[in-house]
Amino acid sequence: MSEPTEDATRLGRRRFLAITGGLVAAASIGVAVAPAASAAPSTNAPARPDALATFPVEGSNASVTLLSGPAAVVLLHVARRYHYEVAALRAGDITGYAEPPAGTPFEADYRSGTAIAVHAARYPAGATGGLFPHELAVVRDILAECEGVVRWGGDFRKTPKEGHFRLDVKPGDPALARVATKVGGWAGEPDRAAPADPFTPGRRRAAERLAERQIATG
Repeated sequence: MSEPTEDATRLGRRRFLAITGGLVAAASIGVAVAPAASAAPSTNAPARPDALATFPVEGSNASVTLLSGPAAVVLLHVARRYHYEVAALRAGDITGYAEPPAGTPFEADYRSGTAIAVHAARYPAGATGGLFPHELAVVRDILAECEGVVRWGGDFRKTPKEGHFRLDVKPGDPALARVATKVGGWAGEPDRAAPADPFTPGRRRAAERLAERQIATG
C-alpha cells in the first residue's frame, strides 16, 4: 500500500491553517444539551469466524479485521477519512475484531467485528480532549456523513474513548445498508477522490444536529 503523498500532507496543513481560527464553536458542539441516559453497550452478537475478513485501509499500509458486508464498508469509510483528514494510519494503528478479556471497555463491540479503534495509545479509554478543534470537526462530519449509524466513543460519558468508532445499529439494519451503498458507490466517482469539505455551512449544520442527539445519549 502507498504512503500518504506529500501533496495530501500539504493539503491537510493548509486546511488546518485556514480554518483553525474559526473552529472554537465546533469543539464545543452540544455543550448545552441536557443530560440523558448513557448509550447502551453494543448488543451485537460475537462474529462467526467465517463472517470476518481482513481489509486494507485505503491509502495506508494498515489493515483491519471486520464483519464482512455493510458493516465493513461503512467502518472502512470512517477509517479512510480518518487516515486522510485527521491522522495517518500505519500498520498496527487500527484494530477491529478482537477477543479482549472480559470486562474490557467496548468488549462486545470488538467481539462482534462492528467497531474500530484507531491510535489506541494516543486515545486511551477514559481520556478526553485528545483532538484539536479541526480534528473534532472532521470526526463530526464523518459521523453525519454516515447518517448516525456510527457512534464515536468520545461521546460516551461513562468511559469515553476518542479513537473508538462503533456501529450504532444492528448489522442487518436497513439504514446501515443504505449508508454502505452510498459510501461504497463513491469509489467509482472521480469527484469523490478529493476530501470533502466539512466546513461548509450545510455540512456543519448537519454535523451539529447529529452531535446534539448523540452527545445527549452518550
